[in-house]
Amino acid sequence: MKNLIDKLFETQNLLPEEFKQLIKGRTSDLAQYLFEKSRQVRFENYDHDVYIRGLIEFTNYCKNDCFYCGIRNSNSNADRYRLTQEQILECCRSGHALGFRTFVLQGGEDSYFTDDKLVNMIRAIKSLYPDCAITLSIGERSHESYQMLFNAGADRYLLRHETANNEHYKKLHPKNLSPENRKACLFDLKKIGYQVGCGFMVGSPYQTVDNLVEDLIFIKELQPHMVGIGPFIPHHDTPFAGQTGGTLELTLFMLGLVRLMVPQVLLPSTTALGTIDPMGREQGILAGANVVMPNLSPTTVREKYMLYDNKICTGDEAAECRFCMQKRMEGIGYEVVVSRGDHHSLQ
Repeated sequence: MKNLIDKLFETQNLLPEEFKQLIKGRTSDLAQYLFEKSRQVRFENYDHDVYIRGLIEFTNYCKNDCFYCGIRNSNSNADRYRLTQEQILECCRSGHALGFRTFVLQGGEDSYFTDDKLVNMIRAIKSLYPDCAITLSIGERSHESYQMLFNAGADRYLLRHETANNEHYKKLHPKNLSPENRKACLFDLKKIGYQVGCGFMVGSPYQTVDNLVEDLIFIKELQPHMVGIGPFIPHHDTPFAGQTGGTLELTLFMLGLVRLMVPQVLLPSTTALGTIDPMGREQGILAGANVVMPNLSPTTVREKYMLYDNKICTGDEAAECRFCMQKRMEGIGYEVVVSRGDHHSLQ
């Protein structure tokens, strides 16, 4: 099986049945061999640098009703909030002082935040912090909306495709959401000129190895700048409350495969990894990831943006998150850098 990892390392490509063989036949020894190769590719492209993104969760209102998500529209127990532009700019001010040069504005699909409101917000951030990149993660919108936000100064857009398999997608989402539209949005964003991120959950309900292979094939087709992979973690106020969560072991393996397949990709080691294992984020970096996203949201709202249960760092101040992350990365031989952390092809 190591020959398949060697082939992926050398060619950045495998046949679907070869990916399936690797995932189904993985062992701890094979995983360690994969991570040696994925770290090598990561070092060739990004050395030991770890890019930090300041996450600002600015609204937990969402019109959608995805079956896995804690801020789904029908969750009447969710304590809803929206940050004002002044609050968002304060998050950026404190973040910039702490060395963040990318701000990730993430929220549910909230119609309150019109194109005009978002354009004003983006322009205000860019005016105050022209050395910073802005990543948006606010769901499916029209081409015109994406273009307006890009023209205002947004640099990147993260839209996790969640699963590339149509039937699996329908088991995770209500009927009004379509996998075809989700994928079309991603290609649209790339065409406009965004640095684009997709991604999927590992271990989501009804997921098969074939589904994971399809995710890899879709990523190969899209050639995104970023890929966000995290384990599925159930939330107690969703239809999937009783489902089993995804594992650290399989998530790390998928991270390693993505690093070999798309060598220059910006690959986060997610908060969800740190939630299911105290050393999860460190292990994500050691599997080939090169991005972490400490939280800059006000502590008063952190516990309200609860996509899944037991999310970590909900009570930490921004400075605590920043320096805790720095120490964690230094502890495994990596360095948090003050940088926009653009895709290697754009540096």
